Amino acid sequence: MNGWIVPRQSNSTIVRNLIRRAHSVSQISMSSNRDTDKDASRKRLEALRDELLDLSRISADDRGAVELDQQSVGRLSRMDAMQRQAMAQANERARSAQLQRIEQALRRLDDDEYGWCVKCGEKISTGRLEADPSVPMCVECAGGKS
Repeated sequence: MNGWIVPRQSNSTIVRNLIRRAHSVSQISMSSNRDTDKDASRKRLEALRDELLDLSRISADDRGAVELDQQSVGRLSRMDAMQRQAMAQANERARSAQLQRIEQALRRLDDDEYGWCVKCGEKISTGRLEADPSVPMCVECAGGKS
């Protein structure tokens, strides 16, 4: 050992740092011209996918079975653990859905269909793709939803 004491980061600290990194990744500007730059889009989608996979890996313990902790006091600590588990499971379902959208967007990139609405075939606005690079539809077809 070199004499340095490195404090272990809590899961919440790690998650906060990953969220900050994901936010900075989302700030990567895409090509300003009408034609979306495929390389920048691919890098952005892959970076978002990697961040989601990291978050999923980190939260795996929180999604596991809730065990009775003999040192904790009563039902409230178990209820807190069950609530944490339910929230972690809900977050994992949302991450899984977003990962699926990212994989579909990467396939559309490979097929030269990225940036085009899967429903009507019209061009998806650059601003919409900058906000969420995995969107499959234009605003009109999505009915105002992403």
